[in-house]
Amino acid sequence: MAHGAEPDHTHHGHGHSHGLVDPSITRSREGVRAVALSLAVLGLTAVAQLVVFLSTSSVALLADLVHNFGDALTAVPLGAAFLLRSPVAEKRAGYFVVAAIFVSAAVAAVESVNRLAHPQTIDHLFVLAVAGALGFAGNEIAAHIRLRAGRRLASPALIADGNHARVDGLVSLAVVASAAVVAVGLDIADPLIGLAITLIILRITWQSWLTVRGDHHDEHTRDCAF
Repeated sequence: MAHGAEPDHTHHGHGHSHGLVDPSITRSREGVRAVALSLAVLGLTAVAQLVVFLSTSSVALLADLVHNFGDALTAVPLGAAFLLRSPVAEKRAGYFVVAAIFVSAAVAAVESVNRLAHPQTIDHLFVLAVAGALGFAGNEIAAHIRLRAGRRLASPALIADGNHARVDGLVSLAVVASAAVVAVGLDIADPLIGLAITLIILRITWQSWLTVRGDHHDEHTRDCAF
């Protein structure tokens, strides 16, 4: 029989895989691994900064701290989406990332305005600067993990989260600047830097929204974001 000479690819429930791992499973595993690793990095960074904030009361550090905690939390729905292998859930997780960024901007703005109205003395400036440097390092590592995986997996949500973390690293450097200006007697600069951080976070919100909303614009977005 002519058709009998064809190899049997469909019997016994094997389909066409012949023992190979389904690409969606591989993608799921890589996505979960990247999200979990970046979550661990940002979680440790945020905890370290929290300890410093409790002893310094710097609003610039608080703005960065809140954002880093927000970064860590965005990994939860994103990891769940990869685990479920659901494109719809992954897209929704991307929107959650954008919402989390916006909320952190609102918190930073409120705290900065409150500190302008009710100034406080900031101590332990050297420790504060170290905390900002830690924030930069932690965010840069997390950004590298997310961006590399996001590009490899063609995931707009993971790319947006990676760009978010990368710019956050630069925001953390603003905490170092805050410690420097306070050290020379310009205490008012701390809440002003907090407001500047708020504006940067709002810009990140818009860039992340564009990335998540338009799947076909990822390459342009990720190339523009450092």
